[in-house]
Parts: sequence; C-alpha cells; structure tokens
Amino acid sequence: MPRRPSPQTLRVLGALAARSPGWGHGYELAQELGLASGSLYPILARLADLRLVEASWDVGGQRRPRHLYRITGDGTAYLAAHGAVDDVAPARSRRLRAREVVG
Repeated sequence: MPRRPSPQTLRVLGALAARSPGWGHGYELAQELGLASGSLYPILARLADLRLVEASWDVGGQRRPRHLYRITGDGTAYLAAHGAVDDVAPARSRRLRAREVVG
C-alpha cells in the first residue's frame, strides 16, 4: 500500500496547481513555500518520475538554463485525492497565522 504523501509534497503540488497551466521555477517555489532546496528538489524529482509534475528546461534569456515545473492532470487528480489545496497552506501563511494567535 503506498504511503500518504508528506505535507511538503502536498504543498509543492498545491503551489504548482495554483499556477496551472503556468510553469514555475524551483527557486520561486522554494521562496513561496519556505522549503530548503535540499527538500524541494528531491520532491520535484520524485513527482516528475511519477509523472505528477512535468519538468522542462528554460534556456531563454541570458541566465543559465533552469528547470521549469508544472503540475500534470495526474498530479491534479493525485492532489485532489490526498488533500485539498486549501488544506495545504504555504509555510509563510502558517507562520503569519501563528503570530496572530500568539499576539
């Protein structure tokens, strides 16, 4: 039986679903979600291997090539089956709510 996806995985899928059908860079996702690259990129690689996320190279412009990511139809269905996007708030939002509760 497959294990339930981690909250971080659901947050990554949720952030990509919010951009759908657009693409997102890993750095943008890391900043938005408050995830370290050592956590984010293995999640993105795993999701791409499972075909829940599509990865492509951004070779335009004067920057060095970077990966772009977007959620697939299977990824959207997976997210719907394992947790609503609203249930998976970004880390920054949770920290702000925690501060409001504390004082």
